[in-house]
Amino acid sequence: LALALASLLPTAGARRSQDLHCGACRALVDELEWEIAQVDPRKTIQMGSFRINPDGSQSVVEVPYARSEAHLTELLERVCEKMKEYGEKVDPATHRKSYVRVISHDGTKMDLSGLKFDGDVTSSLKFACESIAEEYEDELIEFLSHEAENVKDRLCSKRT
Repeated sequence: LALALASLLPTAGARRSQDLHCGACRALVDELEWEIAQVDPRKTIQMGSFRINPDGSQSVVEVPYARSEAHLTELLERVCEKMKEYGEKVDPATHRKSYVRVISHDGTKMDLSGLKFDGDVTSSLKFACESIAEEYEDELIEFLSHEAENVKDRLCSKRT
C-alpha cells in the first residue's frame, strides 16, 4: 500500500505543476490580449531605419502601436504583476486546478465562491508567468503582433 501511494505522489505533484503552468500561460495571454484591446487603434508608431538613404529618402513606416514589438515587449515586462488579481479554483470532481480573475477589469462583481486567494497562489502564478514570458517571449510577440487566431491554444496547449 505504501509503495502504491508513493508511486502516485509524483504524478499528483506533476499534475499540480502542469495545472499551474497551463493556468499561468492562459492568464498571461488573456491579460496581454486585454491590454492590447485597450490601446486606441488609431495610435501608431514609426518603425524602420531613421538613416537617410543616398537618394534622400528614409525607410520609415508607421505601424499600429497596439501590436507593435515595442508595445508588446513593454507589456511583457509588467504583465505578470496582474497575477495578483487571480485566484485558484479546484474542480471538485477531477481535483484539477484552474486560475480565474478575482478582480474584474471593469469593476463588475465576481463569483468568488470556491476560490483560494492568498500569497502562495499569487506568487506561484506570478513566478510561472514570468518563466513563460521569458522563455516564450519571441513566440508571444510573433503571435500577438500578427493577430493570430487562438493564441491561447496555440501557445499554451501546443508550445509550452
